[in-house]
Amino acid sequence: MKRILLLLTLSILVASCQQAPKQVTLNWSQADSLPTEIANNAVSAAQVDGDWYLYTFLGLEKGKTFEDVSDYAASYNVTEGIWNEIPGVPDETGRLASTAEYVDGKVYIFGGYTVAEDGSEVSTEEVFMYDPVANSYEEVANMLLPVEDAVSLVYQDRYIYLISGWNNTNNVSNVQVYDTQTNSWKHATPYPGPPVFGHAGGIVGNTMVLSDGVQSVIDEGEQIFLMSPGSIKGEIDAENPEMINWSRIKQHPGKARYRMAAVGVDSPVEMVVFVGGSTNPYNYNAIGYNKQPAFAEGSAFAYRLDTEEWVELGEMPTATMDHRGIAKAGNEFYLIGGMQNDQLVSSLVQKFTVELKAAN
Repeated sequence: MKRILLLLTLSILVASCQQAPKQVTLNWSQADSLPTEIANNAVSAAQVDGDWYLYTFLGLEKGKTFEDVSDYAASYNVTEGIWNEIPGVPDETGRLASTAEYVDGKVYIFGGYTVAEDGSEVSTEEVFMYDPVANSYEEVANMLLPVEDAVSLVYQDRYIYLISGWNNTNNVSNVQVYDTQTNSWKHATPYPGPPVFGHAGGIVGNTMVLSDGVQSVIDEGEQIFLMSPGSIKGEIDAENPEMINWSRIKQHPGKARYRMAAVGVDSPVEMVVFVGGSTNPYNYNAIGYNKQPAFAEGSAFAYRLDTEEWVELGEMPTATMDHRGIAKAGNEFYLIGGMQNDQLVSSLVQKFTVELKAAN
């Protein structure tokens, strides 16, 4: 009887050890800095002849005025550790709040907004396809609805989703799907939360996770901008990419944030990682809508798909905000440019890898 009890106890202990989730850690380091300071830039990575390259397109240069809205673009050979300027995005004026995604050998650059001398801002509908091999751009089908500060996510190395965002005078709940194979757009199931801009999100398989952003509210006849705390999961239907099953999930640790960087991670554990951003939403010059300077947050966290729980992932080496995404090159993840504290437009490039450690 004692032997049976001992074996049963050991079996329970072994089973509990096997089922205990492992701790996720981010290992940070600094990569070669950009040739120039740039924030609010669209970023991506692409593989060319077996080598990974990082890309930055458009954004805001260090002066932070309408004259500093840039069409700048550059590439970085990860193996050789060299940045090179490449032809700028051919939109003639430069843009802010664009987004970029890598699909089937090409990089697609979406939307954003222009800023005039009088401060007026216009959302743009154009989409450009960049060919890393030819080092050239081609304009492809315009989006159905011009948006800026939207989240873009890739599914099945074919479909690119633009989720919510700002359209000239207000936020929209539209989810637009671009089919890279047919060069065409369709509407998908609308975003269920308050329409927002400056939110962040990532995708693993067919599962999206998005958080926060800024909502527009009318208060006594005046349009004001407020943080919109909340996290939402979306599952794309396997048979119909235009159908998304949206659901609310528990909110992440800490306060809601604006212009975080986020990315889906599929190994060694499936999760969506969020880093940086600011708790004070701001205009492109990093002065808050409340007239107070915005400051960068340094903490990181992730939503794990295996446990359906948020985990805190410590601090990044240098707190940054004003991001449009994270570039994934193999098993390395890069934050390119952005803003540091004191509203400093940065040339900093920080990278991390993901590892697991056994839980204590």
